[in-house]
Amino acid sequence: MSADASFEDGRDAPLNLGAQDVDDIKIISALVQDSVFPITEMKWSAKQRRFGLLLNRFRWEEGGRVKSSPERVQSLLAFDGVLNVASQGIDRSDPDMVLSLLTVEFDAGEDGAGDMILTLAGDGAIRLKVETIEATLKDVTRPYVAPSKRAPSHPE
Repeated sequence: MSADASFEDGRDAPLNLGAQDVDDIKIISALVQDSVFPITEMKWSAKQRRFGLLLNRFRWEEGGRVKSSPERVQSLLAFDGVLNVASQGIDRSDPDMVLSLLTVEFDAGEDGAGDMILTLAGDGAIRLKVETIEATLKDVTRPYVAPSKRAPSHPE
């Protein structure tokens, strides 16, 4: 009899995930928790109805398998079907501002539409009015050693 596969048996490959329901968004939220990004690395295209962030994502999927030092990777987090974008607690006039993403949650409205809420550290938030849940998370660079050489701390 063969043994079941385990997480440790997985390949060390870049993430390329899609989200189409609330459970998928919870997984994406866990993977992007504690990501940081310059304010200049978020963009909304009203014409394409697409909002994207270029994140420096902590590699939570590494779990306890730390090779040498904790790693980050640049990842694109994109949402499609975005009708409107609003933010609070963000000083858009400061191009040097670095934001930290804490959670991504979906607040359902009618007929599959709703609000995607991106909660930021420091009481900031971004609200995306979306037609439906349609998100992607894709690693776009090789992992690199986290500049702090530490994992972000988590409240228990």
